[in-house]
Amino acid sequence: MTHQQKQAAGFMVISMLVIGLIDNYIAVIARDVSLWQFQFIRTCMGLPLLMLVAYFGFGTLRPIRLWAVLLRNGFVALGMVFYFGSLAFMPIAQALAGLFTAPIFVLLISIFVFGEKVGALRIFAVLFGFAGIIVVLGPSETGLSWLNFVPLFGGLFYAMGSVVTRKICADESTIVMLAGIFGIQGVFGIFMLYMLAIIAPEVPAGSGGFLLRGFVWPETFTWWLIVVQSVGSLIGVGFLIRAYQSAEPSFVAVFEYSIFIFGPLFAYLLFGQTITLNQLVGVVMIAAAGSLIALRSQN
Repeated sequence: MTHQQKQAAGFMVISMLVIGLIDNYIAVIARDVSLWQFQFIRTCMGLPLLMLVAYFGFGTLRPIRLWAVLLRNGFVALGMVFYFGSLAFMPIAQALAGLFTAPIFVLLISIFVFGEKVGALRIFAVLFGFAGIIVVLGPSETGLSWLNFVPLFGGLFYAMGSVVTRKICADESTIVMLAGIFGIQGVFGIFMLYMLAIIAPEVPAGSGGFLLRGFVWPETFTWWLIVVQSVGSLIGVGFLIRAYQSAEPSFVAVFEYSIFIFGPLFAYLLFGQTITLNQLVGVVMIAAAGSLIALRSQN
């Protein structure tokens, strides 16, 4: 392993450690505010920080193709809605498993939309990965419901964003891409808060109201959690982008699966959240399939 590869692997592991920690607190935030208010507040905190970074010369906020940035980040923002939404209702390992089906969907999009040729090994990886999806997202002792499939849509839209990034956003700056995702999430948030104010649905207490709750004034502790989540997201995603800039993406992508260690580990240490045998087996299958696809894509 070269020095550059070691550095990239280190950046990615740091990124996954930070994200694996802060994403656990979304379930706590969900007890007090809605997903939409969380995204809007996060945007209000994140965009000024990005402007400050750009002001000091660490990047530009001027996109090369605005429509391409909006398209890419629209897909990613939709994926994050499904992922963040699922964190309020299921263990983080299960939500992560759905989101990290993205490499499988990327390969399928490449085959059926762009007509790329793939070998038998990657086809096997796709089938093996989908078997893992069935295992980890399938029915448990509480039965099967539509909530089991929510994080899977997160993986699909994240994959669409990844494909668009590779095809038409490869030359955009890191700051532009981060500003794009934060900005679109803020637009989603304020639009949904406006619609909920009009509809005024009955809101369940606690995490059950994460998707239906309108604007509320959060408790002080929730404010601090949102601040930590916002700043942590910028740091985590910054290290992730730096990792992909430091070495071959197909090599770096394998280390992204370290989130399956950090996410459930922090969930256990902070909240005593355990992972079932089915979930563990399914997570390993999905991670193995994604890693195999990444390595074969490099070859």
